[in-house]
Amino acid sequence: MRPSSKAFLDRRRSDVERELDRLLPPASSDPAEIHRAMRYSLFAGGKRIRPLLTLAAGEAFDADDHVLLPVACAMEMIHTYSLVHDDLPAMDDDDLRRGRPTCHKVFGEAIAILTGDALLTLAFESLAAVPLTPEEAPRMVHIIREIAAAAGTREGMVGGQVLDMLSQGTKVTPEELEQIHRWKTGALIRASILTGAMAGRSQPEEMDHLNRYAINLGLVFQIVDDVLDVTSTTERLGKTAGKDQSVAKATYPSIVGIDESRRIVTRLVEDALKSLSRLDRSTGVLVDLAEYLASRRA
Repeated sequence: MRPSSKAFLDRRRSDVERELDRLLPPASSDPAEIHRAMRYSLFAGGKRIRPLLTLAAGEAFDADDHVLLPVACAMEMIHTYSLVHDDLPAMDDDDLRRGRPTCHKVFGEAIAILTGDALLTLAFESLAAVPLTPEEAPRMVHIIREIAAAAGTREGMVGGQVLDMLSQGTKVTPEELEQIHRWKTGALIRASILTGAMAGRSQPEEMDHLNRYAINLGLVFQIVDDVLDVTSTTERLGKTAGKDQSVAKATYPSIVGIDESRRIVTRLVEDALKSLSRLDRSTGVLVDLAEYLASRRA
């Protein structure tokens, strides 16, 4: 990664941490148990990939920070809510997340369910609370709709999770698996990127190219996740390695093998970067993020 991109990401990650701390209720505020659980889950050391994609896209499209940062933080709240719920015994039943005991192991299942609910609710409350000019207000409406759809049932995260659960132990085609991945993981990554541009001054033809980049990147992220579940360790991942195989989950390695999975990632990144090259924007950070996500080891 280029030094300029790394400096940007380090600086913006700090911005996200400060803004999240500002947006979340203090751990001591009543009812303290839920606020401690929200902070425990949100500040567990995640990479902040989704908000960083939002900020990188927003900067490329000249977005103002007073709109962009709350959008980036909303993406991280929604992502964290999904992890808290995914880890529950009724879902993936995992004891470890980001190298720490999962929320339900520390606070109990009921508080974990409510923690996810609270983070999702706070994400939209934070977006609705942004002070806006008459020019910015319509853009925020579109941003909120984009995020809600990405988190929902129709081609969104919840719908993808349902398909993923129903597919366990069944024979899944590559086409069906791609649909699961594009919805379950890809939709929120795509929304992270597109809403950053929407917060700025993007044009429809520009959004078409950015959309192709975003769709490809969302699929790259999940395929790499699938590969790492097979090839990495629990210590490195910060979550239980080998879990997909143990529950007979459909993954790219299980269907096409590890080598072909990696070849697919290479092709998707090439197509994503080709789409970015058609934009007359400063997209260096987005390029570096795509290459990083394709080569990550945890």
